[in-house]
Amino acid sequence: MIKLIECPRDAMQGLHAFIPTSEKVKYLNQLLQVGFDTLDFGSFVSPRAVPQMRDTPDVIAQLNWQSNSTKLLAIVANLRGAEQAVQFEGITYLGFPLSISETFQQRNTNKSISEALDTVVDIQELCAKHNKEQVVYISMAFGNPYGDPYSDDAVIQFAGILGDLGVGIVSLADTIGAAAPHEVSFLYKQVSRALPELEIGLHLHARPDEVSDKVSAALEAGCKRIDGALKGFGGCPMAQDKLVGNIPTEKIIEWMENKRIETGLNKTELNKALAMASEIFPNA
Repeated sequence: MIKLIECPRDAMQGLHAFIPTSEKVKYLNQLLQVGFDTLDFGSFVSPRAVPQMRDTPDVIAQLNWQSNSTKLLAIVANLRGAEQAVQFEGITYLGFPLSISETFQQRNTNKSISEALDTVVDIQELCAKHNKEQVVYISMAFGNPYGDPYSDDAVIQFAGILGDLGVGIVSLADTIGAAAPHEVSFLYKQVSRALPELEIGLHLHARPDEVSDKVSAALEAGCKRIDGALKGFGGCPMAQDKLVGNIPTEKIIEWMENKRIETGLNKTELNKALAMASEIFPNA
């Protein structure tokens, strides 16, 4: 079974105009009706750093998470955010961004890689106490634009360290959308074969003309956990190309249906969510 992780938080967080809380809640509750494995719905981070997510506590209080099987994931950047997140019963996963690039780690979380690993340990202990699970995203997993040291072996080493710390889910992030399809396939296979005890996911970014090839490369390589965002909204400002966005979830679904792989999704509710996405992100 391929786990589809829908990431409206990733799509929303970079928008300058604040989306009213009521609109976020309406959209997220619609997504909860679709049947995704996980919904990356919000983040507990500094409102100065990500003002769009400042209402996450108010949002989750209004989500209908009890009425379906979709699990909620919230992003945290430090222990303080994790301590907030674990207080909410509806949250299953805490996602933490760990970069293999020292430069990006500092820019993204104001920490060194060593300090970020210490935070992973602290969050892991907190998750164990509160019956949550940590998902660690390895940012810049396919290279970085800063000239920082990079290799496939380093990615495997990082993932192995995370496994030793008790982390069970690691997602490889093509943060700037630079990976070619064959690189996506190669690295996923390398990491998953080296660390079969871990659940390895992919969080990819791509230009519109690259989406189909990247989706095929990921899923044909055996990936069973993949992130997307309806209509491909969002992405990373570090990509230096406004066309580089998230993988459109509907393209992942299309690939699965063409391969006659059961999605388990409610297509009627999905179509409603797609229509709503165009209203939520009219100028994205």
